[in-house]
Amino acid sequence: MTEQSYRLGEIAEALGAELRGDPDIRISGLATLQAAGPGQISFLANPAYGKYLVDTRASAVILSPASAGDTQTNVLLLDNPYLGYARLSHWFDPAPVAAPGIHPSAVVDPSANIDATASIGPQTVIEAGVEIGAGVVVGAGSVIGARTRIGAGTLLRPRVTLAHDVLVGERCHILSGAVIGSDGFGFANEKGVWHRIAQLGRVVLGDDVEVGANATIDRGALDDTVIGNGVKLDNLIQIAHNVQIGDHSAMAAMVGIAGSTRIGHHCVFGGASGVAGHLDITDGVHLTGMTLVTGDIREPGVYSSGTSADTNRQWRKNAVRFRQLDVLARRVKELEKKIEG
Repeated sequence: MTEQSYRLGEIAEALGAELRGDPDIRISGLATLQAAGPGQISFLANPAYGKYLVDTRASAVILSPASAGDTQTNVLLLDNPYLGYARLSHWFDPAPVAAPGIHPSAVVDPSANIDATASIGPQTVIEAGVEIGAGVVVGAGSVIGARTRIGAGTLLRPRVTLAHDVLVGERCHILSGAVIGSDGFGFANEKGVWHRIAQLGRVVLGDDVEVGANATIDRGALDDTVIGNGVKLDNLIQIAHNVQIGDHSAMAAMVGIAGSTRIGHHCVFGGASGVAGHLDITDGVHLTGMTLVTGDIREPGVYSSGTSADTNRQWRKNAVRFRQLDVLARRVKELEKKIEG
């Protein structure tokens, strides 16, 4: 692999950063403050790591003006150094670039419309009526169902499954093992016997959506399941049928959203959070990890539920007390009435 390097001045200009130091020094990689060596650039976004700044061997550091102090290292000053790091990380991404074209082992229906600049990997299956836009990459072993449309610049890692009639926007990133457009969990019960309901809706992904590895997004029962622009979904997430997620919301691993729930824009859900079905979650809601939501949330803010870990002995004592809360509450009310009397 050929090593790439860039002038520090070139990097500063691209990031819109103020440069304090030598603009001609060459940068060939990224590293943490502790691990960086000459020729590498690092960043300081969390003040807790400021202690490593003095001894870092990095050739340059991206940091905020408040964190710069009198450091003698070359620095790039940004109000949001973590964003600068995020943008610069793509300059040094070693992931191979897929070449345009269709691999000979791919199975492609003649009615599929694939842009000449798209890359279709080995052992992929492209069904009838599929439309694949410019610069799309479909990784090895992926399956694209009938009449699905994929917008320009979208990347599907190996072994992604898009069921029929899925709509994927531009510049999306879907990681390996993700299944989008699977049947929702819909059944009718007759005398203890479950009868499957055909899922007639679609899944619609906006632009710049990220779907993590082994995440699943179910198609709608009647209406569509809709994931807004800029939504980021971590690994192992379950989105049930008819769910709607607003623009630029983000969810950490193992979140589960039950059917027909509507989530606003710019929400952040911590890992293993769960939301019951048929609820409305307003904009700007932040759920801390493992929070369970069973009712509508109408005001933005931070919400939590559950109890923190404790020794088993103490937890068992508390569990007994939890069961007594209703009795205790009734006794308090009775005492209050007596005091008022």
